[in-house]
Amino acid sequence: MSGETGAGGPDAFAELLRELKDRSGLSYGVLAKRLHMSTSTLHRYCNGTAVPVEYAPVERLARVCKATPQELVELHRRWILADAARGRRADGAGESATQNAAAVRHEGEGDSGDPVVIDPVGDDTSPRRSTWPHRRRTALIASAVALVVALGGVAYALRPMGLRARDATAPTIADTRAADSVPEPSATPTADRGGSGPSPSTSASPTAPAGAGHTGSGAARPSATGAPLAVATRPYVYDDPCSQHFLVDSEPAQVGPPASEQDAPRWAAAYGAVSSGEQRVALTVQGTGAETVVLNALHVRVLSKNAPLAWNDYAMGVGCGGGVGTKSFDIALDSGSPTVTVKNGQRAFPYKVSESDPEVFYVTAHTTAHDVRWDLTLDWSSGDRSGTVHIDNAGHPFRTSADVGRPGYDYPLGGSEWIERVGG
Repeated sequence: MSGETGAGGPDAFAELLRELKDRSGLSYGVLAKRLHMSTSTLHRYCNGTAVPVEYAPVERLARVCKATPQELVELHRRWILADAARGRRADGAGESATQNAAAVRHEGEGDSGDPVVIDPVGDDTSPRRSTWPHRRRTALIASAVALVVALGGVAYALRPMGLRARDATAPTIADTRAADSVPEPSATPTADRGGSGPSPSTSASPTAPAGAGHTGSGAARPSATGAPLAVATRPYVYDDPCSQHFLVDSEPAQVGPPASEQDAPRWAAAYGAVSSGEQRVALTVQGTGAETVVLNALHVRVLSKNAPLAWNDYAMGVGCGGGVGTKSFDIALDSGSPTVTVKNGQRAFPYKVSESDPEVFYVTAHTTAHDVRWDLTLDWSSGDRSGTVHIDNAGHPFRTSADVGRPGYDYPLGGSEWIERVGG
């Protein structure tokens, strides 16, 4: 396993996928069946002709191939860079389409004002005059403009998450929170020493509602005041396909089937669910420019701590094997002064990031006695600038509640309803 930190692009991503696949000893057909995807799609991922739009299927593939924690982190890094490279190609395609459409419009008018038609067949490419009426010329120009607009929209949608987040027209964290239906008082701002303005964002209010009603951030979001980094948050990371439990204030007949990790934010929002016992969050931190940004420390802030929720516990799967130990940092929410501690041999802060060299951090918070709303703060510095970025779940605090003594329900493989867990 090469594990090169600076490796990037679709080729490096595909190379690592192939190494994992070859080491597993499983054929493309067997792997595709286990991952519920077509063999041809899996083959394209492994030979570098396609990059998955979402990271979830990549992580499932790596886990089936028994990737190590270090390999999982490196694979996530390479996927980010491959996705960014794909977005740059999409931008280039959009620019090319714009130029081609402009050329069509320019060549579509001759000295007499009549359109000129280029013969696409044969070597003779000399133009010939057409007697098309004026309305046909207008239709041609309108079609070319429509093509430019359509391709431009596709190119924008395919831009990498870092570029989309930095686009001047994209909503910032402050914009997202301003649009939220729940009013939130601002936390005390932290000065950006060497820059101007308050901290990159404000924390969610501890009086926010039950912690669902939102779907997680997903894409990297830069700070509202121009900190040179962006943070993408995955609020529910499954240690294995069955590790995640949710507390829901509904009876089993009113709760739908369990969700995969990819669908967990929407599932939690739909049922007002709260992480049960523990919550595992993944943070992808990436610089927004070529300069190096030093990540000095990661802190946890407990916003509220109450009696645990008296709700039912629903497991997202049954019959799964042990997970891969990728947990890097741990938070004991029941502690009087919780801190982010190093686990599983993970080195402590500081770290360094740039646009071409992101970092992925896994943080697991757990409680056995309380219902806790919490968020994170990340201290950074770059040259003579420094500041703090607040990290939460799309404008809401993360929320984790103890599940001791709560009725538990499983959804058996191949089943059609929730079954009460024996001894749950």
